[in-house]
Amino acid sequence: MIPSSAAAGTSLRLILASSSAYRRELLSRLGLPFEAIAPHIDESPLPGEAPEATALRLAREKAAAIADKHPGALVIGSDQVATLDGEQIGKPGDHAKALAQLRKMRGRRVTFHTALCLWDGRDASCQVENVQAFVSFRDLSDQELDAYLRIEQPYDCAGSAKNEGLGIAILERIDSTDPTALTGLPLIALTGMLRRAGVRFFE
Repeated sequence: MIPSSAAAGTSLRLILASSSAYRRELLSRLGLPFEAIAPHIDESPLPGEAPEATALRLAREKAAAIADKHPGALVIGSDQVATLDGEQIGKPGDHAKALAQLRKMRGRRVTFHTALCLWDGRDASCQVENVQAFVSFRDLSDQELDAYLRIEQPYDCAGSAKNEGLGIAILERIDSTDPTALTGLPLIALTGMLRRAGVRFFE
């Protein structure tokens, strides 16, 4: 529970609608008590859906799924979609697919859309935002990419690049207004949303 002094005089539950360890670690940086609950929704893109639209829809659906079961809570939903030449690049799931992704992206600039939704269960309102990160990949050999994957095994990461770990070594440049967006939870955008919802950070 968030103490009353932290939430504009009202006791609120803060819930992260995610099973991601990366998002849990990021949210813990804010020093606010929270719960993490997996939303269990279908994350497949819709036919013809734009990457940004997919990320925003899924962030909202994740938050709504948890908010429906926990009335009155503040629920955070987030989703990330990587794109290259307009094509969505999802989580590879295995080594072969991850290697194919990295081969396609090496020497290229990839856009990561990280969508965020804060669902306020007090009035069923929500704030949504898409934070982009433009990531330039190093032009590495197949051998280096294969070795990286065997060490890091980032098969649950969109684009196979775990930038908070050894994946930073396969990147050449990251351009974004929020350095936490690429990891999966844009904290600058989130703190703004929480403040608008009445959460206080320094009292």
